[in-house]
Amino acid sequence: MLINSTLKDGFDAIGTEKIYNTLSSDIKKTPLAESVIKRILEVKRTQVGIDAPDFTQKDANGKPVKLSDFKGKYVLVDFWASWCAPCRRENPNVRVAYDKYKSKGFEILGVSLDKEDARAAWLKAIADDKLTWTQVSDLKGWSNEAAVLYSVKAIPTNFLIDPQGKIIAKDLRGENLQQKLKEIFK
Repeated sequence: MLINSTLKDGFDAIGTEKIYNTLSSDIKKTPLAESVIKRILEVKRTQVGIDAPDFTQKDANGKPVKLSDFKGKYVLVDFWASWCAPCRRENPNVRVAYDKYKSKGFEILGVSLDKEDARAAWLKAIADDKLTWTQVSDLKGWSNEAAVLYSVKAIPTNFLIDPQGKIIAKDLRGENLQQKLKEIFK
């Protein structure tokens, strides 16, 4: 129960797993322990310092795009949706960052959590918000395979990945995004 109480957003999954591994095998068989290890492993997949899980989704024109296509550049994987007001409010900030750093090796891969019946709204939001970087989606809403892979539970959510493919930051919004990119591209 003590370990479970520490599983708040941003917890250290690698360190918590080490503590979990000290538990007896009888305790590990309990339903609570099983749910704890599931959460630990879920968060560990996208913890800062870990290789970013690769995925492929189709862009707005139906062309498959892989995250690994961006290797060699800093890439912000930005999970959002046309219906998400906080996402839409953050888009101008993301656009400023892209315009400022795209010539220095910065890319953005937008991943939409829109559904198939909202495809037109997704495309309109891309145009209205002037999102000139690559946009992909499988149009499965919250069941988006990349969002599931990255354990996305709320949007906007993003992951900053370095040129070697490692996650170096998460959930950078507003001034935090600008500051991190300024630090990288000084």
